[in-house]
Amino acid sequence: MSRKIELLAPGGDVNAVKAAIVAGANAVYCGLDTFNARNRASNLSFDELNGALRLAHEYGCEIFLTLNVVILEHEMGALFKLLNQLVNTTLDGIIVQDLGLFNIVKKHFPTLHIHASTQLTTHNESQVEFLARIGATRVNLSRELNLTEIKILTDVAHKCDVLTEVFVHGALCIAFSGQCYSSSVSVGNSGNRGRCSQACRDEYEPTAMGNKHPLNLKDNSAYFDLPELVAAGVDSLKVEGRIKGANYVHTVIDSWRKQIDTFVQTGNLIEDDSSLYKVFNRNFTNKFLTGDMTKSMFTDNPRDHSFDHANEKNNAISVVQIYDAQQELSTQKSEIDSLVKKKIEFLDISKRELSLEFTGQLNQPFTVNIIIEDKNDITLSNKNAKEPLRFEVQSQMPMQIADKSVVDIAAIDKRFKTFSNANFEIKNMDYTNLGDNLSIPFKELARIKKQVAFLLNEGKDVIAQVELPKLVNHEKAENITTLSILISDIKDAHLCNLTDGDVYFKLPESFRTDNDKYINVFLEHPQLIPWFPAVLIGKDFEEAVRLLEVVKPKLIISNNTGVAYKAVQMGIDWIAGPLLNTTNSYALLTLQEDLNAKGAFISNEINKQQMRSIKRPNKFKMMYSIYHPILMMTSRQCFFQQTVGCKKPRIDASCMLSCKKETTVTNVKGISFAIDKQKGGYPSIYNHEQFLNMDIVTDYADKFDEFMIDLTDIGSGDKEKLDKTVLLAHFQDLISGQTHAADQLNHMVKVKTRQQYVEGLNS
Repeated sequence: MSRKIELLAPGGDVNAVKAAIVAGANAVYCGLDTFNARNRASNLSFDELNGALRLAHEYGCEIFLTLNVVILEHEMGALFKLLNQLVNTTLDGIIVQDLGLFNIVKKHFPTLHIHASTQLTTHNESQVEFLARIGATRVNLSRELNLTEIKILTDVAHKCDVLTEVFVHGALCIAFSGQCYSSSVSVGNSGNRGRCSQACRDEYEPTAMGNKHPLNLKDNSAYFDLPELVAAGVDSLKVEGRIKGANYVHTVIDSWRKQIDTFVQTGNLIEDDSSLYKVFNRNFTNKFLTGDMTKSMFTDNPRDHSFDHANEKNNAISVVQIYDAQQELSTQKSEIDSLVKKKIEFLDISKRELSLEFTGQLNQPFTVNIIIEDKNDITLSNKNAKEPLRFEVQSQMPMQIADKSVVDIAAIDKRFKTFSNANFEIKNMDYTNLGDNLSIPFKELARIKKQVAFLLNEGKDVIAQVELPKLVNHEKAENITTLSILISDIKDAHLCNLTDGDVYFKLPESFRTDNDKYINVFLEHPQLIPWFPAVLIGKDFEEAVRLLEVVKPKLIISNNTGVAYKAVQMGIDWIAGPLLNTTNSYALLTLQEDLNAKGAFISNEINKQQMRSIKRPNKFKMMYSIYHPILMMTSRQCFFQQTVGCKKPRIDASCMLSCKKETTVTNVKGISFAIDKQKGGYPSIYNHEQFLNMDIVTDYADKFDEFMIDLTDIGSGDKEKLDKTVLLAHFQDLISGQTHAADQLNHMVKVKTRQQYVEGLNS
């Protein structure tokens, strides 16, 4: 087998990075203290990142940096500062969620390779094509996809010269990544900012099926699915676990390394996966990958199963047997700890010591001798210190008697001490053999410094700093703010006659193949504007595209970039929906410049202050939803198997189209959340409060072209159904500035919150 299969390891801290390298990872992904979707991990400092890069490259391993969060407008200065540093490292790629970051990197930092994060929820062909267009060199596919879907998307990616990456081991989110707001809503810590509080692992009041952790999935493991992944053409096999330690990383990566090598060399698999059970696990499932989603994917215990597995393996029943089994596993865990410590003991990532010797006499060239040595640079094989690296740079002209400008020690210090940075610590600057009262042109001294920088940067030119560009905030096309509404039932089409604003019709995530139900809705009601969901997979994406082809609407709202990409190809105008998580001006530019968007909804996760400085591109609409049910998470799995139960042993195609169940789950604080399953929709969980933000109408009437209200009833749970005609009238009064409207809306909408507008996204 000639094609490289990359094994990609997590590196939550320095020791985990080292453990991954010695265990045989081809690449490691890690994060810094900022812009990183695993804030709970220890992460690396910038100096440690540089040391890790040097160490990894010495062992033929790559390093990818996670910048996989949405970016806030006020953070752009710090982001540019970081990117200016990163382009002058040997970093192998950055992992990105925010669409604005694609725009910034493509324009200003093109030497950085961009990997599209799993947070971008990539699950259809046109999303891959779009990501390739905006600069992605690889795409992490949604972990809910099955092998057939992965192969289809990988084939498309390879045609676009893009690699694909698939999670093969570690924790599973029950929600679609990037589409989970449960932590943001419940405790103000967003998963889109790396602060997920893991509500899916929380304890709830026992459900009708007797489960206290009804949202908790087993861990993912495709250990025995390697041949199918290889056949699907997947380029990178990614292990989850940046919050886990070095022992976990080493054990899992070592096991996968042996599995891959055995398969490549013999075509066979190692049948023993017992090593994977010796470190943290919630038991394992591969059901997303095989497309066989049963309730066996769940476990009611979110904690470590390794000790339970030891009991099962040893058939331990009695107290003595259980004690012996636990002791044996504890001994094995201690052995793993000792092994890993021994392996990484001599791997040093501290700064290299730099000595500079300056020599030069009359009529001789000015010379800089560069000596680089690691403080503890020891090979694993023989523990012998390596020889220091030595370079020499000379002037292109001899030194002359100084006339006015003397190249003295102070002048040299000023220029060359800057090499004491994230990579080097200057140990010595030796001027012993430099003559007195001599000179060369300062322009030549600058050239020498540049050449020294080139050599210290592993043969790469140092890229000059890029300044943060100042964007222009363009005015609204019209000095009015309109009110639009969202409906999902054709019975509500009469509301079109009660408003001058746009009326959007929400489409489901799943369609019956070759069924014209929704096509006819738009043909018979041309005033309705199609609203496409965030997730459209396989035949459902194809049916969504067919709707575009037949209806040919003038405008659509899309929460899915794949649908948007197709719309642009057909000459259909589109506006980015709120589930595209748009939080900054540069994301708006990406949508406009690369996908011809005519406008975008600003994310409801950000607060008043965070949206204040967002700048409108020219001829671009800015929109915001002021009233809607608060989505917490959407899943491809079934929330009903563990709550009220279901007679079906597994989810099949008919579940999406026919099931229309609803129930609630109640947390230990007594708060109930509605679980809603619309026909044609994925099961979703909604907050107990409705989002109602009337403040923004007065705060930012000059910023937004349109405010929207959601009148779909989706996710309302057992709340009282409100008179939509009356509700609409009150919102119209609110938009027009009538002071009584807020009181009337507060009276009608009993359970509500605008907390996200107050708290926003935590830094």
